[in-house]
Amino acid sequence: MSWSIQAACMTELVTALEQPQFATERDPRLRLIIPIIVAIAFLMEQLDSTIITTAIPAIARSLDTTPVRLNLAITTYILTLAVFIPVSGWFADRFGARRVFALALFTFTLGSALCGIASSFGMLLAMRALQGLGGAMMTPVGRLILLRSFPRSGLITAMTYMTLPAIMGPVIGPLLGGLLTTYASWRWIFYVNVPFGCLGIAAALRFVDDFHEEAVQRFDFAGFLMVGCGVALLQFGLESIGRPIIPVSATVLVLAAAVLLLLAFGRYARRVVAPAVDLTLFRFRSFWVGTLAGGLCRVGLNGVPFLLPLMLQVGFGMSPVTSGSLTFVSSFGALLIRPLLSPLLRRFGFNVVLIGSALVGSAAVAGFALIGADTPHWMIGLYVFVFGIIRSAQFMTSNTLSYADLPADKLSRATSLGGVLQQLSVSLGVSIAAMVLGLVAGETHIVTPERFHQVFLLTAIIPLLSIPGFLYLRAEDGVQVSGHVRKDNSRK
Repeated sequence: MSWSIQAACMTELVTALEQPQFATERDPRLRLIIPIIVAIAFLMEQLDSTIITTAIPAIARSLDTTPVRLNLAITTYILTLAVFIPVSGWFADRFGARRVFALALFTFTLGSALCGIASSFGMLLAMRALQGLGGAMMTPVGRLILLRSFPRSGLITAMTYMTLPAIMGPVIGPLLGGLLTTYASWRWIFYVNVPFGCLGIAAALRFVDDFHEEAVQRFDFAGFLMVGCGVALLQFGLESIGRPIIPVSATVLVLAAAVLLLLAFGRYARRVVAPAVDLTLFRFRSFWVGTLAGGLCRVGLNGVPFLLPLMLQVGFGMSPVTSGSLTFVSSFGALLIRPLLSPLLRRFGFNVVLIGSALVGSAAVAGFALIGADTPHWMIGLYVFVFGIIRSAQFMTSNTLSYADLPADKLSRATSLGGVLQQLSVSLGVSIAAMVLGLVAGETHIVTPERFHQVFLLTAIIPLLSIPGFLYLRAEDGVQVSGHVRKDNSRK
């Protein structure tokens, strides 16, 4: 009897060892199903950052407040995201990625439904914070699920599915918000999340593996407070630059306090075994190049989704629907580049694609200065489409590079830190574009097409600043993902 039990145990052990490590290898259907589940979550989170903007006047009238005060509904959501993203990886390791992801989807969906029935300004702000809490856990853990479901050879496919919603959300949001507000009610900009959230929860519980670490370090509460407060103050200060909430002197103090807190955490993290944010990730060249240099390039490119609708509406007098329709065209560019990215990286490698997209992206941002009120709409749409291709190529490539060479035990913390840096690149892009526009407009605050042209030319410089960082890449960086082999290995 004992021999038969031992034989059975050995058979089970051999079967377990022979079983593919990744879910997408065990079941090929999951190569599509898992990215769709994560993409739904990402799109919901990204849409919610921007969809409210066109509905602000209608919400203000309904809740008996002013459009200026309703800016807090946007800020509250973004601040909550910024505070809780850094610790999402720890929760996934401790309680399991599937459970945390499903709970995050439920929290976000519940917050959306409660925002839709909000009867007061205070209730709307509280529910927006609840949405932000769900979104903060939803996107980094979703990214972690993708990274642990695909082998490195399939990482490009996984990361492009993840990046598409991040690119399309800010473009679709204002158009969808305008359509829902005009033809239904502002409350539907929140209700629209409910069916997608319920579908995502059911699919996640059915198809996603429950990744978790066997031994998880104690939660670093002190580090969380330093990072959370530092990032929140930084995010608030950046928001105040783009959309003044407090006086300029107070904004400077907020930003200074944020920098001091983050520097203090940098010193603190050296003395702690498992800090809230793992700064040792920056020892991996592909991670810091993808997140920092890539983030700097994204800052320059992220100003366009903010500036272009303003130029079309304020500068050229277009309606919100017409403006939204033209900016929406960039989403098709994002869809087109997805199947082309793998061949591009295999042929040229990460460094050539990143440097090339930064150069062409800079020229494309400057090119918006050539668009005038008499430019045909089809020509504007075509140019926006081309810009969408360039912007998507840069985003997808830098995101893929960031996680290409990381060991498996670093992925959960890397997705948290990467999520914070990605969120800051969006905020910085909008804030810097808004700040430059305000400086160019001067005390008159009159923004003519010529003023917008000047801002496009100035912000086009930013992507060029990322090129020195991309030059640090070596031949071996990300090669197991891209499959690119260079003959010149002289750089050691």
